[in-house]
Amino acid sequence: MPLPLETGMILRNRYQILDRIGQGGMGNIYLALDTRLQGRKCAVKEVEHEKNLSANILQEARDQFQREASVLARLDHPNLPKVSDYFSVNEKDYLVMDYVPGKDLRTLLLEAKEKNQQYLNEKDVLDWVSQLSDALIYLHSQIPPIVHRDIKPSNLKITPDGYLKLVDFGLVKILTPGEETITIIQGQGTLLYTPLEQYGGSDTHTDVRSDIYALGATLYHLVTGQAPVDARQRFLNPDIQLNPRSVNSSISPRTEKAILWALEVHPTHRPDSVDTFRKYLYGTKELPARPIIRPSRVSLIDILFEPPEIVLISLMVVLLFLSLISTIGQ
Repeated sequence: MPLPLETGMILRNRYQILDRIGQGGMGNIYLALDTRLQGRKCAVKEVEHEKNLSANILQEARDQFQREASVLARLDHPNLPKVSDYFSVNEKDYLVMDYVPGKDLRTLLLEAKEKNQQYLNEKDVLDWVSQLSDALIYLHSQIPPIVHRDIKPSNLKITPDGYLKLVDFGLVKILTPGEETITIIQGQGTLLYTPLEQYGGSDTHTDVRSDIYALGATLYHLVTGQAPVDARQRFLNPDIQLNPRSVNSSISPRTEKAILWALEVHPTHRPDSVDTFRKYLYGTKELPARPIIRPSRVSLIDILFEPPEIVLISLMVVLLFLSLISTIGQ
């Protein structure tokens, strides 16, 4: 773990460190004051490379950091913090972005438990996921695509005016075709939200569907209040994780099915894009023909949350049956 910077220290003759607001195996995140723009606060992400890298690999890693930081600096989306600067000091690299005020979703989950509020409101969660989907679709539509690779409740903040922000670009990957990507930062994502293909040191098997898995794992946690089981355990024991509605029966069947689809262990079984996932989750697209685990008991609520055409067919069958009974009775 890198030693934290001292409070009051000024980086690059510009960024005065106010406080450490996050930490991890790859470095720390600081709240800093931009001394050139009066009153502007920013978040400074510290990146420390692996100690055992050779001089050539270390230089390649730092060059890659510069390339990827320059790509991030060009991004502009309301659900992403703006990256405004990047630089190196001695053996560490730094990424400067907007400071996002507000609470992260992990904090909201903990607060709900402390208040004996069993679950977060599904409507609120779906609103947050809609905003997160917008950000991911934007990232994945870049040329080349950008994969975040560390989506989780603690990396999702809700601002005082209700905007969701996807923060911490620590494990971001630029998908350059035919190019072996060096892992520039120690770490592989957070275990509970990381798909199986993201394990290990190589990035060659991750793509936009890796973010879809993490999105599904995050949604599972938000609507059930329970952390998802990690992908390795689910691979060895497919029945180890409870279906969402077995934990929280108030979750709509459609939301459950969308979560299960995103959490498929094999990436080819997941939605092919966040847009496909979102269209199903919000009712404008149907699942492809494939086996879906359904609740053992079917209720009126289950029927009402089915696709509209299924509801209409069901009503027609019921009306036909009632008409037949009426005719026989006469």
